[in-house]
This record gives sequence, structure tokens and C-alpha cells, in this order.
Amino acid sequence: MMRIGILGAGSMAEAMISGLISGNVVRPDQISVINRSDRSKLLYIQDQYGVNVSENKEELLACSDVIILAMKPKDAQEAILSIRPYVKKQLFLSVLAGITIQTIQKLLGKKAPVIRAMPNTSAAIQMSATAISPSEEVTMHQLKIAKHLFETIGMVAVVEEHRLDAVTALSGSGPAYVYYFIEAMEHAASEVGLDKDIAKSLILQTLAGASEMLMQSDKQAAQLRREVTSPGGTTEAGIEKLKDCRFHEAIVACVKKAAERSVELQALVSKEEKKIRKA
Repeated sequence: MMRIGILGAGSMAEAMISGLISGNVVRPDQISVINRSDRSKLLYIQDQYGVNVSENKEELLACSDVIILAMKPKDAQEAILSIRPYVKKQLFLSVLAGITIQTIQKLLGKKAPVIRAMPNTSAAIQMSATAISPSEEVTMHQLKIAKHLFETIGMVAVVEEHRLDAVTALSGSGPAYVYYFIEAMEHAASEVGLDKDIAKSLILQTLAGASEMLMQSDKQAAQLRREVTSPGGTTEAGIEKLKDCRFHEAIVACVKKAAERSVELQALVSKEEKKIRKA
């Protein structure tokens, strides 16, 4: 019976807890959560999901086969160093943006099996797009375990670690871009006189239908767009306005900027990483 210990109780930790329990991967009593300071959040998660909460790190590691590192990146060094004395044969799954496998292993004090993962908050409804990258110490069995855990909260792709900045920008931050687009659509609906609730239903079904079309069709997005766009019609008029506003360029710039920021954040933690290597 696999037991999972989670360090951190933020939004991503909660999303994963919700997805893992809803997906029937583990029972609530097989998950233990510990948090740095927010006791109220721990009690909320315990009440909401029925998981175990703890303040004893030694006990949590002793009874866990898999440890999920889900604290804030700024708290990673202190948190990982605090569990260093209790590391044995656990598999470590990290959802920490900008913290490399090498840094995590240095903090743990050994070449432990570590898998970095970049899920998104859609994990809460089992619809995450997750990329994972294993260290050399990870066995095929452990990789299968990790893939199984993350597949219960969505789809999983295995990538090289240096690709995770791009993944962060695309699918990690991606839900926020979609929500921002929906905000604009809702505002537009109000401007043209549609009822708020009706507009929301229409927008969400339109997005769901378009996504499903792409999932079920062999056609590329560009081709499907052309098929909807009749010459001289309403769709063409709308698309032309998007072109005038450089919509395509804005999306590309958005993803590139987020990827650049991911690299910048990596650079910020690299100073601490160098200090750790010297330790």
C-alpha cells in the first residue's frame, strides 16, 4: 500500500490531493500533509479531504513511500534541509518551479531518486497537463509510479529537464491565459447586450467544443479555423480585427515572456545553489 507525504499545503498541493483522491489512486488516510506555518490551511485540508496532517517531519518521512515537494520555492532550502536526516529510500516528486534536480539532491544530502514535475491547477478536476523529468537514479518502476500518479490528474509527458522552462510557460501558466481570454469574452458579451449567465454558458461550451474537436480530429487548428471562416462572413470580420490587434503575436510574446521569467527565476535560485554545492 503506497503512502504519500506532502510538504506544503498551497493551491498545487490541494489540487493534487483532490485529484488523487477523486481518481481513487489512494485513500485519504494514505496521504499525510505537513505545512511550514499555516495551521489553519492544514486543518482545512484535513476537514475537506480527510487526509492526515502532521507537524512531525520524521514521522511523515518514515511512513511515506513517495514525498511530494510542494512548498513555496522560496521556502525550499529550509524545508528540504529539515528533512535531510530522515531521507532513506523514498521517491521524491518536486513541483517546485526553478529548483533543479541537482539542487534538490544536494539539499537532501544524497543522490536520491527525484522527479521534477510541472502540473497545473486543473489537477483538481483531473484535467492537468503535466510534464515530468526524472533524475538518473529513478528506476523504470519509480517512473511508472510517478506517471500513474500524475495520469490520475490529467495527461503526462516525459521531457528533458531543460525543457521545463518552456513547459512552465505553456501549460503551467496556460490556464491563467485561458481564464484571461474568457474574461475578455465575457466583457465583450456584456458590451453586445448578452445576459451574463447565458453568455458564460455559451462561451464555456464553445471552448469545450473547440477543444474536443481538436482532440478528436486529425486536422490542425489552422485548418479548423479556416473551415469556420467563410469569406466575407462574421467570423472573418472578427479574425481580421484580431489580426489588426496583433492577437497572434501577443500570444507568442506571452508564452516567450513567461518562459524567460522561468529562466530568470532559475537564475535567482542558482546563487543559493552554488552556495549549497560548496557546503
